[in-house]
Amino acid sequence: MKDGAAALAALALLLTGCTSDAGRTSPQPAASPTGDVADGFSRTVEDSVYPEVGDPGVDALHYGLALAWDPRTSTLDATERLHFRSTASADDFRLDFAAPLDPSSVTVDGEKATYDHDGKDLVVDRPVEANAEYTLVIRYSGKPEPVPAPVQRSDFSSTGWTVTRDGGAWTMQEPYGAYSWYAVNDQPSDKALYDVTISASAGMVGVSNGALLSRREQDGDTVTHWRLDEPASSYLVTVAIGHFTMTEDRSPSGVPITYWTPADRPDLLQRLRRAPAAMAWLEDRLGPFPFDQLGFLVVDSRSGMETQTMITLGDTRYATSPEVLVHEMAHHWYGDEVTPLDWRDVWMNEGMATYLQGVWQSEDEGTPLEDRMDYWATLDTQLRQDAGPPANYRTDSFGAGNVYYIPAVMWDELRKKLGDDEFWKLVRAWPASHEDGNADYQEITSWWSEKSGQDLRNFFNAWLLGPETPQRG
Repeated sequence: MKDGAAALAALALLLTGCTSDAGRTSPQPAASPTGDVADGFSRTVEDSVYPEVGDPGVDALHYGLALAWDPRTSTLDATERLHFRSTASADDFRLDFAAPLDPSSVTVDGEKATYDHDGKDLVVDRPVEANAEYTLVIRYSGKPEPVPAPVQRSDFSSTGWTVTRDGGAWTMQEPYGAYSWYAVNDQPSDKALYDVTISASAGMVGVSNGALLSRREQDGDTVTHWRLDEPASSYLVTVAIGHFTMTEDRSPSGVPITYWTPADRPDLLQRLRRAPAAMAWLEDRLGPFPFDQLGFLVVDSRSGMETQTMITLGDTRYATSPEVLVHEMAHHWYGDEVTPLDWRDVWMNEGMATYLQGVWQSEDEGTPLEDRMDYWATLDTQLRQDAGPPANYRTDSFGAGNVYYIPAVMWDELRKKLGDDEFWKLVRAWPASHEDGNADYQEITSWWSEKSGQDLRNFFNAWLLGPETPQRG
């Protein structure tokens, strides 16, 4: 076992067209939705933890993004086509959109619209009606910068668009930061479909979520078109541009897997090769993988992120370890398939992913699960003091160990309370019951009470909201 400080440090890693140069054209128009945009309908809310980000008045249905990156100048030239539903009648509507990006054209349903772009907000002066749908098209360019993150962690202090030493770029953006590179309702309740086209120069290639529909060479650039046809929250979207090599694989159940690794790091590819076996273990516990494909993208970072269908991992030994692969894949059931309605309930996904990671490690190492839970439980008191209870944490301490370890031990206590058979049946049933959806604290705890036939409200409240460590069974 690691000592407490080392364990916390390790777990903190688990987080969580063309450019416009002379002779080149600007990006091609962003893709319009081709499927049923009703799949992107969401129950949007104002976030209870970070209310300054996101707007419940907007329900994004489909983002079409055409991104052209110039590694010489670190300039992003882009066109965005957003199909959205207004949830209320208003004189204008708002999206999160970082100041370094400068719109050159904004239209709504083909008509030019005036706008204000002050700080992180883009306010479009166009009246909207409740439940009506609109198409916003923005042309913009600039040098995107990451945004400060509300964290006290050692592996990252900012989120969003990050430029690499060789002129490439990558993104991780939990709890927010997608607005550093496109106009977005950057809050987890708003899930949407995505088409992303990336033009990458200098021998680089662009990677994003979902299925790779096409890859072609155009005027010396590599142009890739990606489609995510199951709705995702903005924090689960990824884009990376770099010198990546793609390797194909497949899980034992037949899920296609791709690895996108730095061309000069074959050692990283070998570390990812345990993914199919790890997926098989998770499918035994949780049911079939909830998406059509999975990828792993390794970037120049110390962190990792369960970005939907294309997991983004740092290039460190720990971030590419088998236990992290299990953790981030587990999030595809807990976090991606069913997502917190707002950031209060990040404990749901981080706690379960950590618990599943712990169960897997105990089996893989041949060590008692109870020993691991006993050790993690020793961290509870200090974590509550430093960052608060898991479902009422300090706003400047997002993604601290309290939302990983404490609910992981809680889930194990619930297993002992319900019995193995009942517990694992419900663990498997919960994501399937909220396919492509969101849930809040009341929904989560009520569901477990109803399905187990036991009133678990006091149990959850003690573990997730209480100031002190509950007694274990």
